[in-house]
Amino acid sequence: MRALTKALVGATAAVGIAVGGLATTGTAMAAPAPAQRQAVSTQAAPLAVVNLGLSTAQATDWQCQLRVLGYTPGTIDGRLGSDSWKAAQRFFNDLGLKAGKPDGIVGANTVMALQRFLNMNLKENLKVDGVAGAKTKAAFAEYANLLRSIC
Repeated sequence: MRALTKALVGATAAVGIAVGGLATTGTAMAAPAPAQRQAVSTQAAPLAVVNLGLSTAQATDWQCQLRVLGYTPGTIDGRLGSDSWKAAQRFFNDLGLKAGKPDGIVGANTVMALQRFLNMNLKENLKVDGVAGAKTKAAFAEYANLLRSIC
């Protein structure tokens, strides 16, 4: 009986080594499934809200302005998500401010377009560098405060 057990263990070890290692014998097919589920759930996750320093009330006013101007920001909720940023990018592009493709992602091109917009409308002297630093955020909040009577 002992000789048969040793032969089976030896055969299992040989198959395991041939397939890719003794530790993966019997589990090699099961491992990819959790990784695939994780990747799918990551892809389905919504984009983050990026208010760039605006309060919920200020972001609501910005969304209202976009809507009044004919750009669809999605739900007016004070949370600047991808629909709000797509609307803003279309708005900036129509003004010739070069926001790039309306994809709802707040990248350097979108921030530079916002900086140009704020410089144009508030007579700010923001450095157009694509970085949403403290001065850009403060100017955006100042502009949003001017919008209170729109909605």
